[in-house]
Amino acid sequence: MAATKELTQVEHEEIRAAFDSLMIKIKPKLSGDDNKYLERAYEIAVHGHRFQRRKSGEPYILHPIEVARIAFEEMGLGPTAVVCAILHDVVEDTEYTLEDIAREFNPKVVKIVDGLTKLDGLYNVESPQAENFKKVLSTLVEDVRVILIKMCDRIHNLRTIGSMPRHKQLKIAAETSYIYMPLAHRLGLYKIKTEFQDLCLKINEPDVYEDLKQKISETATDRKEYIAAFIKPMAAKLDELDIPYRTQSRIKAISSIYNKIKTKKIPFNEIYDIFAVRIIVDTPKEKEKSFCWQVYSIITDVYNPIPERLKDWVTTPKGNGYESLHTTVIGPKGRFVEVQIRSERMDEIAEKGFAAHWKYKGIKNEHSVYDRWLSNIREVLDTQHNSALEFLNDFKSNLFAEEIYAFTPNGDMKILPKGATALDFAFDVHSDVGYHATAIKINNKLVPMGYKLQNGDQVHVTTTKSQKPTENWLKMVVTGKARSKIRSAMKEVRRKKGELGKEALQRKLKHLKVNFDDNIDMLVKHFGFVSRPDLYFALANDHIRVAELKAFDVVDHNLVLREVEKATQSPSDDKKPKKLHENKSNILVNGEPADIYQFSLSNCCSPVQGDDIFGYLTATTGLKIHRTNCPNATHLMANYGYRILKAEWSNSVSSEFVVDLLVTGVDSGVGVIQALTNEISNKLGIDIRSFAIAGTEGVFEGRISIVVKNTNQLTVVLRAVEKVDGVSSVSRISKADN
Repeated sequence: MAATKELTQVEHEEIRAAFDSLMIKIKPKLSGDDNKYLERAYEIAVHGHRFQRRKSGEPYILHPIEVARIAFEEMGLGPTAVVCAILHDVVEDTEYTLEDIAREFNPKVVKIVDGLTKLDGLYNVESPQAENFKKVLSTLVEDVRVILIKMCDRIHNLRTIGSMPRHKQLKIAAETSYIYMPLAHRLGLYKIKTEFQDLCLKINEPDVYEDLKQKISETATDRKEYIAAFIKPMAAKLDELDIPYRTQSRIKAISSIYNKIKTKKIPFNEIYDIFAVRIIVDTPKEKEKSFCWQVYSIITDVYNPIPERLKDWVTTPKGNGYESLHTTVIGPKGRFVEVQIRSERMDEIAEKGFAAHWKYKGIKNEHSVYDRWLSNIREVLDTQHNSALEFLNDFKSNLFAEEIYAFTPNGDMKILPKGATALDFAFDVHSDVGYHATAIKINNKLVPMGYKLQNGDQVHVTTTKSQKPTENWLKMVVTGKARSKIRSAMKEVRRKKGELGKEALQRKLKHLKVNFDDNIDMLVKHFGFVSRPDLYFALANDHIRVAELKAFDVVDHNLVLREVEKATQSPSDDKKPKKLHENKSNILVNGEPADIYQFSLSNCCSPVQGDDIFGYLTATTGLKIHRTNCPNATHLMANYGYRILKAEWSNSVSSEFVVDLLVTGVDSGVGVIQALTNEISNKLGIDIRSFAIAGTEGVFEGRISIVVKNTNQLTVVLRAVEKVDGVSSVSRISKADN
């Protein structure tokens, strides 16, 4: 966003037209002071943003108006949320303050706008992004509309991101993948989540995105004809049910298709379940389940079902409220077709998630699917964390995509993330059960606490009052609730033990006639600790000794490090990259040669000249160059965006790069190794650093390290290896994938 001249008359008319269009759509939902608040919000936002424009050059005010439209039209939110969406950037980006908003609007609007406003003065914290995420996420249990409006803001920013610099696009995509995407899934916002996934793929892998988009478009006519042929035999029988219903087809998201190509290692033309057919019945809630199963019966009378692919989320909804009956059948021409059966109510909730639940809040048990999850979030929020990053990691563990169902001995069902352990279950039952768990039985069989739960497990936890959590327990749990409770217990143990270290330090400083309060923070920094309790705990465990204070002189009741010590000590807090001048670099960082930094290529993703790259300024080891599609990129950009530097390749110097390849294929028993080495080494003249291959049950998997000069040469190798007889797939892998 940039400051510029004030809006022109033509722009004012365009802005008013956009707002009037929104008002026409929202008018039937207005009551009380809604109309007055909307007009006033519009006036304030237009005035506040009058000098601001987006990177594209259009008036900035069009952005909040569009966010408001998305909130109402696509998310299904009401007038209060629309008012807040129009005002969502006013306090952060204009001269208006929260007090100004409080004078004009009711407390609900003020609270939501405050939640939408970023924190100021975050330059001295580990991760400003994590601090701001924490502020927004902390509003979740009070008013979910803050999160939902943030989602609308993010989706519009992604839709219009083309005018932003590439490195900023990557950072925004990383933040979206890291927190917004799993949060959208957990809140049941499938439509938003899918668009997040597609737009992030478009940013991170633009060539892949456009290629798949074109292929989907090219097969549209054939697909339409196939769907019509698939539905026709069922239509007459569905009509006999004598209830209103409709059918629709849904194309898999481009990102979903890409994930299938990657995980299954199959080409696009071999993906047959590229679409799903949806049958939606219009029936009262009390009859939904019965009619869904009747529709299932009709479908399976016409087509053969695949039993193991039946998913019943009508009887047991997902933890995020999703309800639907899924089955896969063998359709015409032997193709697999997924059919989704649901009611109109289920469909609206499936599309709009938590936002749609408000519409049905009067229906018994409609909110219960979220109550338990929100209770877990509340516990995470109430737990003391060392940093916003620690909080964020605990919060993210509550955003699991896949879940399992386990039961107490009394038959109470617990929903936990896939991969959760027996100890996670104990903490989910109650914090005290987790704290004092000594033995756990699964289906009447004693298991380790780290046992991974399976669907349908019945869990019995034995407790003993003398049992206490240990640090090793943190390795045996995956849920945020369990982790935060264990850490909380460990902190209490550390605090009590640290009191002994603190007392010893106080006695020593008193003996030296040194003021404790004036010197303690200097000692924390000198010994390399983050906080005072860490220093006290280290003293109590003899990791450092009070005797080490001999390195200091006492001057005016203060400790001063001797000059000899200063001369030999390397500064631990100097986080600036050291400049090196030995080699001329083939990488530019922020437009300058990277050899002015202490930099290196990251081992986790091994960039090759021609890859899309970025620089990450570490706290201790200088600058690391990563690929933008590095497995660690999302985490780094989302949490440490302020340490990300723009990096690009310079063509001035030629280098060599080691790349790891994964090759799979049919194990014919003869000639595979020779064929591969002949193609790579003899024909292409590529140096092979290492070669490992193993065959089992008719297939082989090989890992080959080669040396290439750039991505163009790598592409030639990949295409050549792919054509070798017996090879079914070849792909570049990172060390992080191993």
